[in-house]
Amino acid sequence: MATKPASDPSLSLYRLLDPAVLADPYPLYRRLREEDPVHWDPFLHAWVVTRYADVHQVLHGFSADRTLSPEQLRALGIDSLEPVAAVMMRQMLFLDPPRHTQLRKLCSMAFTPRRVELLEDRVTEIAHRLLDQVVPNGTMDVVGDFAAPFPSMVFAALLGVPEEDHAKLKAWSEIFAEMLGNFQHNIDRAPLVLKATAEMTDYFRRAIHEVERPLADGLLRSLVEAEVDGERLSEEDVIANAIVTMVGGQETTTNLIGNGLVTLMERPEALAALRDRHDLMESAVEELLRFESPSQHTGRICPADTVVGGQLIRKGEAVMAVMAAGNRDPERFADPDMLDLVRAENRHLAFGWAAHFCFGAPLARLEARVAFRALLDRLPNVARASDRLRWRTNLGLRGLTALPVRFG
Repeated sequence: MATKPASDPSLSLYRLLDPAVLADPYPLYRRLREEDPVHWDPFLHAWVVTRYADVHQVLHGFSADRTLSPEQLRALGIDSLEPVAAVMMRQMLFLDPPRHTQLRKLCSMAFTPRRVELLEDRVTEIAHRLLDQVVPNGTMDVVGDFAAPFPSMVFAALLGVPEEDHAKLKAWSEIFAEMLGNFQHNIDRAPLVLKATAEMTDYFRRAIHEVERPLADGLLRSLVEAEVDGERLSEEDVIANAIVTMVGGQETTTNLIGNGLVTLMERPEALAALRDRHDLMESAVEELLRFESPSQHTGRICPADTVVGGQLIRKGEAVMAVMAAGNRDPERFADPDMLDLVRAENRHLAFGWAAHFCFGAPLARLEARVAFRALLDRLPNVARASDRLRWRTNLGLRGLTALPVRFG
């Protein structure tokens, strides 16, 4: 391998392990963009790209096939994670064409915008049912009482599984998300991830084969029945992609609601404008996605020697594309550190780009619009009840562990 450029350790993404940096990573991202936008991070053994154009290039053209093989896991001494890798290797998130294209076509048959539209009344009913339980109190934890259970209950409806299962769906998702969002995998957490993966796999397999209670009309049944050009998903593909769709959809939506509301509360004029004008909701959701991206970064592999931002990246080298940094790039967004609920041309990177653009984006947008409308309508004079914010230790999926508020 060619000699890598000298690297400033103060620019490493490993600094996200510092709670103070994790609480506000944007100064670090700004330094990376300005001082070393295509940065070799020796701690991650990967390139880190932070400018919008460079992140776009990586997401568009680099390989997503980055799941470690059983042989690689054994070489690293973590072969216990083979069952997790076996599931991840079937998930669209970690596949390239042509297999990714085939799987996405089949899954898209089951996840159409029309199916999402039909869920709107149900989504709205769930949001208000959750708020009915806490509004009389005048206080609530927005994350624990609303942002966490809300998408899990919606996903139960979408999947066609019993709503009362939503709590365990959420618990599994939070654990599995550690594999998706962290570049430092704490091996002590491996048993929990293995257990959650095995339980999710068993849950969906039993749901598919349930005789006494056949699959309800929903995403899981549609995945089982989807067919394009005579091709259908295998049972293992159905289970793997039901897992990644559920995990990605729940965790990012929970984070979007919590991050978005705290951002609005810190800017009372923006909160008041959105409460008074629901016609701003669509553009507001896009701006909140840009401003506090629930998914901060993702990994790719360089498919061939490629120049990115003037820097040669060799075939096979790992690259971290920091979408949250690209979303604050002043070369792409005017006044990027300012929240602008009516920002025009807001083509942010929060849902990724190109072939791996999040196909659950329509549902996430719907849930966010419904959630913010309900929260602002039902919680007058909402304000933080604590000066301290606690951020999750998931370095790639940015969200709060709790958000206590008072209102009324």
